Amino acid sequence: MKLKKLSLRIRIFLAMILLVFLASVLIAAVAIYQYKEQSEDYHNGHLERKEKNIQTHLKRILNGRQNTWEVKTENIPIIFKEEIYNIADIHKLQINLYDLDGSLLISSRAGIQKQAADICLNAEILNAISNTAEHMYMDVHKENGEIFQSSYTYLLDQQSKAIAILNLPYLEKDDFLTNEILEFLERIAYAFIIILLMAIAVAFLLSKYITKSLQTISEKINATRLEKRNERIDVDDTSEEISTLVNSYNSMIDELEESAIQLARSEREQAWREMAKQVAHEIKNPLTPMRLTVQNFQRKFNPEDENINEKLDEYTKTLIQQIDTMSAIASAFSNFAKMPAQQNETLNVVKIVKLALDIFNEDYIVFHAQEEEIIAKFDRTQLIRVITNLVKNGIQAMPEHQDPKIEIDVASEGNSVVITVSDNGSGISEENIDKVFEPKFTTKTSGMGLGLAMVKNIVETYKGSITVISEKNVGTTFKVKFPKETIL
Repeated sequence: MKLKKLSLRIRIFLAMILLVFLASVLIAAVAIYQYKEQSEDYHNGHLERKEKNIQTHLKRILNGRQNTWEVKTENIPIIFKEEIYNIADIHKLQINLYDLDGSLLISSRAGIQKQAADICLNAEILNAISNTAEHMYMDVHKENGEIFQSSYTYLLDQQSKAIAILNLPYLEKDDFLTNEILEFLERIAYAFIIILLMAIAVAFLLSKYITKSLQTISEKINATRLEKRNERIDVDDTSEEISTLVNSYNSMIDELEESAIQLARSEREQAWREMAKQVAHEIKNPLTPMRLTVQNFQRKFNPEDENINEKLDEYTKTLIQQIDTMSAIASAFSNFAKMPAQQNETLNVVKIVKLALDIFNEDYIVFHAQEEEIIAKFDRTQLIRVITNLVKNGIQAMPEHQDPKIEIDVASEGNSVVITVSDNGSGISEENIDKVFEPKFTTKTSGMGLGLAMVKNIVETYKGSITVISEKNVGTTFKVKFPKETIL
């Protein structure tokens, strides 16, 4: 799954968890690094302290009263023949003494004397000792999985003259420090688990808090429609950025509402204006010859004319002809305004109503029928038109609340079919309820106000009736009733 496809809430949640994880890994890494540094410092300091103590012990023996041998390189094995084992045992460290050329003189390690002739220091160690200011060399190497340190330094006589090279092999044992770091990491792991659980809870609550406002805005934007009134967003206790977004949306809704009202008004006015212009134009055409005929009759009228009766008859026929033309124009517009001719057919009203509801995707539309089959004679297309207009009217009247519902009920009452469409929308005010079936009347921001008028026209054509019961902010119920057998 790509990160871009994840929701903002999941991204915040994962970011918090990742942050805690990285912080814990970083703490563990720093702790391990610090452990290694402390371990190295500990071993270096421990070896240096051992080297100084052994140097002091060796010089005491060299310069002590018990030593009757001359202090020089050749006598080192004799001087320390027995004492070197005591010194090594006291300081718990192996001691090797080499001459200045790197050959082994004596060692506290049992069995090494037999190979003394074959044991020599390499030139690198000798050069490092002689060329450094401290005359000291530290060698670190790994053997059989264990780390060994060796210090090489000069053993001086009373005149500070080098008479031998002191070598102290030292095995770095980190058992104690390793146990300490393991215990520390274990505590870190427990702390990490606790912090991780806390981070999951905090991340969940934080992401939910941050995205709650965005979810509300998203739902409002998705529900925004031009054909109905859109509600403003009211979000409390939110961030400055979300408040800016909400204010922008509310401003857009206000402008959209105003634009929708103006557009609806303009569309209705334009439609009726065009119709009025067309009617006026068609009526004006016969009025002109009628005017000319009357003016001509008025100008030429002579009561003493012997042909006055023929002329009067001719003028009358002309006027009647133009009046018939105007009547034909009025009939043509009347027929244009009528519904298409009904095609009566025997149909199952329950099935047709279900078919009409299939075009709606709203899940709050509920259909009920007393019987599976109610047979009546009706025009299929116009029955679908009645249902869709009533349901669409209910959807458009539905405010933005949490539980919208539209119920359609089909029942049989004697020789009549009763269709009821109820909604829990905003309802119709008392002053408007008597106007809902009037052409051109509408309280919505779109349409020409002909939907319910057309429904009433269709129902009444089939000798039926339609009534409405409504209560403001409670809901509206339309009841359509028509006979199963209709003689048109």
